[in-house]
Amino acid sequence: MSRLPQLILFDLDGTLYIGDQAIPGAIACLSQLRERGIALRFLTNTTTKSQTELVAHLRLLGFQLDADELICAAVAATLELQNLQQQSGRALRIWPLVADAIKIDLGDFIIDEHQPDYVVLGDIGERWNLNLINELFNVMRNGAELIALHKGRFWQTGAGLKADIGFFVAGLEYVSSKTALIMGKPNRDFYQRVLDSVGMDAKDALMVGDDIDSDVGGAQLIGIKGCLVKTGKFRQAYFDKSDVKPAYIISSVDELLTVIT
Repeated sequence: MSRLPQLILFDLDGTLYIGDQAIPGAIACLSQLRERGIALRFLTNTTTKSQTELVAHLRLLGFQLDADELICAAVAATLELQNLQQQSGRALRIWPLVADAIKIDLGDFIIDEHQPDYVVLGDIGERWNLNLINELFNVMRNGAELIALHKGRFWQTGAGLKADIGFFVAGLEYVSSKTALIMGKPNRDFYQRVLDSVGMDAKDALMVGDDIDSDVGGAQLIGIKGCLVKTGKFRQAYFDKSDVKPAYIISSVDELLTVIT
């Protein structure tokens, strides 16, 4: 870059912290960026914690941020549903298949598991079973549309990589012949909403994350440069097979200032 970006977007888990530990140098990196007047936003597809819980977790780890600097997929879904509700002129019925912690972010709508207008799909852990899949198939066959908080392929856990909800989103799309409305990364609209909220153009922004698909690939679809960190879910073999070419590749977020200045 010929000059510092005016806005830097950060993925959370795997990029700034792993579990309950901040990645070494991450806190200092963010402080230095703020000192240089760079706007920061924190983006996550995490669907197991509410926005309030995510902000509290970051602060507990030592990060300083305002609540409105963190944008998660559940909040994006709420905004989208509010827009759809306004367009329809009536209260929307939803079936929120999400972790209990984030149901508070979706509390403005009528809960209906039998005739929903929208199924809202997030992470429900071990609750998946064939009966549930068939119930979802039938409500979608009867008219319900699918909103997915994201369509991630896999994610990093303490026990290693695990398949993410993209597995179920793709399957439901296939059996219902419908296309899910994706809220989080790598959705272009998600990134555009973030840019609009700051009043920035894509050319003035940089996305930093450990996911070559959702973080780097998604951002670069709308002209935001991407920086891949080799922490978290990064796997060299997966990266070698990817068609996505990041603007920058660094070992860890603490090297960020060395490549953008």
